[in-house]
Amino acid sequence: MESFIVHPTMPNNGNDTKLHIAMFPWLAFGHMLPYLELAKLIAGKGHKISFISTPRNIDRLPPLPPKLSGLITFVKIPLPRTPNLPEGAEATADLPEDQVCFLKNAFDSLREPITQFLKSSKPDWLLFDFAPYWVPDIARTFGIRTAFFTIVMALVVTFLGPTLPEVPADDRKLPEDFRVPPKWVPFPTTVALQLFEVLRLYKQLTGDETNVSAVYRFMEALRGCDLVAVRSCAEFEPEWLNLLEVIHGKPVLPVGVLSSMPKADEDEMWRSIKDWLDRQGKNTVVYVAFGSEALLSQEEATEIALGLEKSGLPFFWVLRTKHSEDTVKLPEGFEERNEGRGVVCRIWVPQLKILAHDSFGVFLSHAGWSSVVEALTYGRPLVLMPLSNDQGLNARYYAEKKVGYECPRDEQDGSFTSEVVAQSLRMVIEKEEGRVYREKAKELKTLFGDRKKQNVYVDKLLEYLTTHKGCRST
Repeated sequence: MESFIVHPTMPNNGNDTKLHIAMFPWLAFGHMLPYLELAKLIAGKGHKISFISTPRNIDRLPPLPPKLSGLITFVKIPLPRTPNLPEGAEATADLPEDQVCFLKNAFDSLREPITQFLKSSKPDWLLFDFAPYWVPDIARTFGIRTAFFTIVMALVVTFLGPTLPEVPADDRKLPEDFRVPPKWVPFPTTVALQLFEVLRLYKQLTGDETNVSAVYRFMEALRGCDLVAVRSCAEFEPEWLNLLEVIHGKPVLPVGVLSSMPKADEDEMWRSIKDWLDRQGKNTVVYVAFGSEALLSQEEATEIALGLEKSGLPFFWVLRTKHSEDTVKLPEGFEERNEGRGVVCRIWVPQLKILAHDSFGVFLSHAGWSSVVEALTYGRPLVLMPLSNDQGLNARYYAEKKVGYECPRDEQDGSFTSEVVAQSLRMVIEKEEGRVYREKAKELKTLFGDRKKQNVYVDKLLEYLTTHKGCRST
């Protein structure tokens, strides 16, 4: 059995009304960071958190505020050595896409140390992610209640299917089956996948001989849990949150959008970025970023670059890749031709501070939920270019809500042209027909940036967890 290390925490001063909540996110920073944000909000109310991950991942998380360090315990569980998994690879960011399956195999090998941790610590609740679909059965043996905390929106989880036998499910096996809204959705919607998205996701939707599918993990997590907690809010997707409860027959609680606030400190990098931004006109700059996981092909990067150039708009492009071999080349002379008007940055940047700057008028994004939360926290409208995972479903919904315009693409292969990129950006940032996106994003700023409303969602979650913290039957 692999050993695990528990860092000591401060005593709870004998306050028996406080909860002990364990959290077990999937090994991707797009999952770990929302879990940590929720952990901080819960700990800020005096509850104890055990945050479980691997040593290297925990060491790479942002530091805790000093006032919370005594309430959040980091539980370090090493990954076992696994065939084909490179040494030191502990997160999806450490691997090319075709090797993430080996990380999932290693993750599934943590059953025994997780069992030992739960047996010895006996938390009141375990909040777990989609990947460790096997933890509810372990927790049940110790009478511990479990909440499946999904960092994707309710509409994505609902699209995957019902677990209640009385809710008719589609037998979706062919790519065409995923290109229409599911039959268990009773209201009109455009939320479905395009053909090129289905083909890119097909292994995750169906699984293969190396691993169970992501959909299987989601569905088993939903079957096994006592509660479904969703990173969302009732004001943004009320019908999907209600339907999620209906098709699974379990309580569903939104926990808020978990928007973060930028740090007030300034370093040399931010000062140089801010100096450039301060010289740009208000609401004129295009911010371009596709997250830490989504990878552009060479063709996509070329068309985006040429589209930015043709738009005539100032731009700030964060062009990051997971590995050196993933690096894409920009068109010859692109950076020289656009010097002064555009910035291409290939390192980490403080995205929250950037989006908060008044110079930005539109965010060209992959439609990842975390990025959209950050954009709407500052009222930035979106031009959407989904690349993988849940992003296509997200993009359809954002377009429905009029907070983002989806860049037109070929349905078969997902290709697009630089002209379409330029036209989409100009339309959203300055044309009359783009006014609806600009106004809707500003309207939602009051929702996504509302810290009091976020606090209410956490209070409601804690009220439920406290009321139902009694041991479940084994």
